[in-house]
Amino acid sequence: MRQANANLLLLPIVGMTKPGDFDHYTRARCYHKMAQHYPPDSFILSLLPLAMRLSGPREALLHAIVSKNYGCTHFITGRDHAGPGLDSNGKPYYGSNEARELTEAYSAEIGVKVLPFEEMVYLPFEDEFRTADQVPEGTQFISLSGSDIRERIRKGRRIPEWATFPEVIQEIQKAYPPPRKQGFTVFLTGLSGAGKSTIAKVLYTRFLELGDRPVSLLDGDIVRHNLSSELTFSKEHRDINVRRIGFVASEITKNRGIAICAPIAPYAVTRAEIRKLIEDYGGFAEVHVSTPIEVCEKRDRKGMYAKARAGLIKGYTGVDDPYEFPESPELRIDTTDITPDEAAQQILLFLQHKGYI
Repeated sequence: MRQANANLLLLPIVGMTKPGDFDHYTRARCYHKMAQHYPPDSFILSLLPLAMRLSGPREALLHAIVSKNYGCTHFITGRDHAGPGLDSNGKPYYGSNEARELTEAYSAEIGVKVLPFEEMVYLPFEDEFRTADQVPEGTQFISLSGSDIRERIRKGRRIPEWATFPEVIQEIQKAYPPPRKQGFTVFLTGLSGAGKSTIAKVLYTRFLELGDRPVSLLDGDIVRHNLSSELTFSKEHRDINVRRIGFVASEITKNRGIAICAPIAPYAVTRAEIRKLIEDYGGFAEVHVSTPIEVCEKRDRKGMYAKARAGLIKGYTGVDDPYEFPESPELRIDTTDITPDEAAQQILLFLQHKGYI
C-alpha cells in the first residue's frame, strides 16, 4: 500500500478451490480478523464468486483483468500465483516467476501496474520478516507454506506465533479443531464372516464408555433394514448401499461424532470415494479385517458360502464376485486367532496414537 500509494481491495475467492483448502466461510472470517490490523478506511473487502482453475500464469492474467474491472490501478502477483503445486515428479508445475512475467507482459494493455510479491520468510535470530530475495546468503530463515499450515491445523499441531495473527489462528482452529475434537469414521471392510460386525459392536461399546462424542453404528445389515430396504443384492445395488453408508458416515463425522461402519465394501474405487468424502470433515481409519475365506466359511452359520459354491446364489463376494483387497489401509487385522476385544483394542490404540481419543 505504501509502495503503490493506494488503498487495498481484498478479493477472497468464494468459488470452488482445490481439495484440502479451508472452506471460503472460514477464509472470509480470517480476512475480517486480519483486516483489523490495517488503518481505518484503507481497504475494502469484497467476496469474489470465482472458481480456482490452478492454471498458473493464465489464471494470474485473468485475475489481473478482473481486478482492473473492479477499478484497481495495481495488481499483486504472488510467488507461483494460482499454481497447482508440485507435479507427479515432485517438481513445481509452473516456474515461480511465470505468472509475474506473463502479467507484466500484458500489464500496459490491461491497464494495471503489476506489483510482484515475493515469498515472505521469518528470520528467527533477527525476529523479523523479509522477502526471500532480501535474505543474505548464509542467514537462517524459516518458511511455512499454506499447505504446511493446513497440515498442521488438521493434525492439531501448533502454528508458530510468527506465522500469522493469533486471531486468525483461533478462527481456523474453531472451524478445524485438533483430532481430539474432530469427528471420525472407523470403516471396517472384509469378507462376510471375517468378524467386522462383532468388532464394530465392541468398538461401539468402548466409545460409549468414553462418552465424549455421539456414536453411530452403521453395520451392513442395520443399514440394509433401515436405509436400503428397496435395494436388491445385485452388484450395482450393493455398491449403492455402501455409498449410502459412506454418505451417512460423512455427515456424522462433519458434526464431530463417531461413525462405525462394517460393510463388506468389496470395491476399491468406492472405498476411495468414501475416504475422500469423509477426510474433508475429519478422521478416517480404514480397517481391513483380513480373515482368510477358509475361516470365514467355517463361521458361516447361514450356509451362504455353500449356497454360492453350489450355484444357488449368484454374485456372492469372495466366490463368484471379487473382493478387492485394500492396498494401504490404516490397519489390517486377521481375526483367526484373536478375540473381538483384542481386535478392537488394536483399533483403539491406533486412534489414540493419531490423537483422536
